[in-house]
Amino acid sequence: MVELIRKVRLAVNEHGSPLRGGPGSDVDPKAGVNGYGGIPALSGLGFWFELDVRCRGTPDPRTGYLLDIKVVDRAVRHAVVPGIEAACARPGAPVQGWKDGEPVTHAIEPGSLLPRMVENLNQALDGKLAGLIWHLSPYYCVEMTTTDPGLVLIRQRFDFAAAHRLHSPALSEAENREFFGKCNNPSGHGHNYQLEPCVAVRLAADGRQAFTLADLERVVDRVILERFDHKHLNVDTEEFGPRGVNPTVENIAKVFFGLLSPAVGEAKAELRSITVWETDRTSCVYPA
Repeated sequence: MVELIRKVRLAVNEHGSPLRGGPGSDVDPKAGVNGYGGIPALSGLGFWFELDVRCRGTPDPRTGYLLDIKVVDRAVRHAVVPGIEAACARPGAPVQGWKDGEPVTHAIEPGSLLPRMVENLNQALDGKLAGLIWHLSPYYCVEMTTTDPGLVLIRQRFDFAAAHRLHSPALSEAENREFFGKCNNPSGHGHNYQLEPCVAVRLAADGRQAFTLADLERVVDRVILERFDHKHLNVDTEEFGPRGVNPTVENIAKVFFGLLSPAVGEAKAELRSITVWETDRTSCVYPA
């Protein structure tokens, strides 16, 4: 059993205009040769997306392939892209033609589109789809698996600046200096941290996504950013102060999870994990 991940990039350009290849246009709407940058390519002002297609199964013993990546690309463009194009045609307005021809009369959240995207793509890939991650920006994505098609995972990255000093009361002064080195500087030092919560949202019976990106941003700002941004963690916060824990990236991730989980739960969603980056080379996920 293997898992193959294929990243497909694409643009949804302005509908009905020459840039889009609409009526009367001589522009191919699928134009573009740079698969790395996305096909079709952006023309003027449009939407640009990434889709991570996770496929799982046993490779063909003759070819060594689980799936030909060209097959995956074609399946995405035929089974998924038309629905995305329909939803992007008039954001926030009624959209005809995505849910069995029924109009969608409320603002469309990306997660509410995932069940049909996953269903269509899994059929096109002969049941080999494990899950789909839709990147709507470099910092925001929604995910759904084939094993739980009513559950959306939302991830959004945030940043905050803070100072800390790594010092353990269980070690002597000399042992602290030896173990933590520069990070034991008595005045502390700073990081531009990043954090990414992963929140699970169960879709309502009518397909609506009750907990949205806006909800996530509000709760993270209130619970985490207002409390820890531009602070000296050892000096200004109870969690990492004299009676708190050593502000390592491991402990920061655990503390943040403990603070954020109840707040997300009050909004009828579930915090699955938090990832904290201390630098671009060091991060911690809690719970693992």
